[in-house]
Formats: sequence, C-alpha cells, structure tokens
Amino acid sequence: MKGQSGSVSSKQGGQTSMIKMKPNDVMEVGARVHIPVSVAETKINKRFDTIPSGTLYPNADEIAYLQRLVKYKDTDILVLNKPPRLPVKGNLPVHNSMDALAAAALSYDYDEGPKLVQRLDKESSGLLLMGRTKESIGHLEWLFTDVKKSSSWCKAWNDACEATCQRYWALVIGSPKENEGIIRAPLSKVLLNNGKSERVVLAQHSGLEPAQDALTEYRVIGPTINGCSWIELRPLTSRKHQLRVHCAEALGTPIVGDYKYGWFVHQRWKQMPRVDYEPVTGKPYKLRRPEGIDVQKGSVLSKVPLLHLHCRELVLPNISKFRHVLNAKSEDLHPSLSEKPDVLRFVAPMPTHMKISWNLMSSYLV
Repeated sequence: MKGQSGSVSSKQGGQTSMIKMKPNDVMEVGARVHIPVSVAETKINKRFDTIPSGTLYPNADEIAYLQRLVKYKDTDILVLNKPPRLPVKGNLPVHNSMDALAAAALSYDYDEGPKLVQRLDKESSGLLLMGRTKESIGHLEWLFTDVKKSSSWCKAWNDACEATCQRYWALVIGSPKENEGIIRAPLSKVLLNNGKSERVVLAQHSGLEPAQDALTEYRVIGPTINGCSWIELRPLTSRKHQLRVHCAEALGTPIVGDYKYGWFVHQRWKQMPRVDYEPVTGKPYKLRRPEGIDVQKGSVLSKVPLLHLHCRELVLPNISKFRHVLNAKSEDLHPSLSEKPDVLRFVAPMPTHMKISWNLMSSYLV
C-alpha cells in the first residue's frame, strides 16, 4: 500500500463507515481495506512491459487473445473480428490500441507487423482489415478510399473491385421512414472545447466550411420492437463517424448506445413506455426479459446500453490471387485469370451485448 491511497471500512455503533486512509495512518484490528479498481488491476496483472525505446509489447495472454481474433490470414492480409471498446488507432497515453498490439503480436513470420487499411470506432465491433506487405497495403488503401474504381486491363480484378463492400448491422432508436434507400449527406467537422475535441455534423452547403461527400445504403431488417429496429448499413464512402451521423441526423434514428450523436433521443427513449405491436397479430407487445438471459451486459434492456454497431460482412478481392498479375502486362496474363473474379467474403458474429439484444427481438425479425 505504500504510495497508494485507499479507504478502510470499520463498524462504529453498528454502522459501517468508510474512512480515507493516509500512508502513515494506523489501521484498527479487523478493518477492511478498499483500494481503487485501477490499482487492483495493476497489482494483479501488469498489461505491458515497456522497454526504454518506448515500444510496447503485449504479454503472453494478450498475444493468445489477439491471435484468437484473427479470422483469416494469408501472405498479404489479416482479417480480425475486433471487440468493442478496443481503440483501433492510438497515441500516447493510449497504448493498448489495435495497431500497436497487432504490430507486436500478429507479425507471425514477417519482420514487421500488419498495418491498418480501414478503421472502426473504439466502441464499434466487427471485421477489421490489415495489410501485411507494402504492395497489399497500397492496393487495399486504394480500394477503401476511392469511390469510383479506375479501369484495369484485368477484367477479373475490375469485377472483384466492384464486388468490394462492407455491411454493418446496427440497432437504432425508432425506425426510418423508408424501409431502404441511399443517404446522400455530406459531412463536416467542427472543433469543440477550444480545439481539444471535434464533432462530425451534416454539412450545411454554405460553402463556408470544408465538406466531404458521404453516401450510405441502408435497409430495415426487422420491425420496431421496444422502440428500436435493426438496420443494415453499407457505406459507399469512408468518412469518420459516417454511419453514426447518417443514422442520427439524416435518418433521425440514432444508434443504440451512441450518446455522442444521440444523447437527447436516448433520454426521451428511456422515458418512453415500452409498448409496441406484434407484427403478426397486431396485439400490444411489451419486450420482456427472458429467463436465463443476463440483460445487464450492455444490451438494449440495460440501463446504459453499449454501442450497437457491428461490421458484420466484408467482401474484397483476393489480393494474393491477383498480386502476381497486377503488375504484369495483359499479353503475359493467362486468359483464365482475366475471366473469373476471385473475391473473399467474411462474416463476423456479433459481440455479446448485441447478441442478447438480437435474441430478445429475434422472434420478430424478417
């Protein structure tokens, strides 16, 4: 306890009282010590060893955990199923980010670790793509930054690029007016707290602030239950917080657990009576807690739900298949390689809190 502050509980007059202790205080016999959780965690398991150069290395348990997240690995790419609340890109003092951990734990037989080519928000979960070589990183970054893919002499590559997409599942408060459509809403960034933080908003077309085009396809995949509905989102551009802002401000249906862009709607939603109507019988229906399901894990029924946004599906060209032909001349390419597109498709299961919410509403999904 030296150098750390804590609290001591003792019984006085039949009541338990908490007293903050100083390093030189003398404890009573039978007193119980309470220390902050952060201190306890540090004592139980030191997460990182730091060497003088500042490079951070995960321990053996973390390496094993990270490798379990890998869904696919070849000579050019890695695909992981990122859990929620793990930052993807970090700067000190944020050192337990996915890029830093992957560089240290997922290099396998390569001299350098994989590099990020697309990002997910810290609170989001799902498929995360990383490149393993300089060439594959360049091809993948081009795929996810260019809306209109340029033509190539290789038809199979062109077709595979056209098939590239990401699909997200999200639980939103309310339901969009239309069951499907394309959101065309440019985004701008505004600085808050004297430039210490920023917020993404819909551009006002005033020409006074820089704006980026942002397009998102969406479709509703379930009825409104408990004041919420499940939707599928397909971003056609890659902008920061694009899906969250499009859901909250363009559709008027913020994602459950998104308090940054849907705080006021969450406040109203929590005060709403939880009564909806069964899609088949039309009778009033109230979402109930099924036996054996713990809803206190960030699900839709918990007091403070976690963000319900998950990158569920990823389709992209098989870079390893095309790597040896992308730099070749058309006359050197075997005809069979230019006729059939070769794509990879991945589907990731949802995190626990979203699975619980899905199960609570699954009887009514279409």
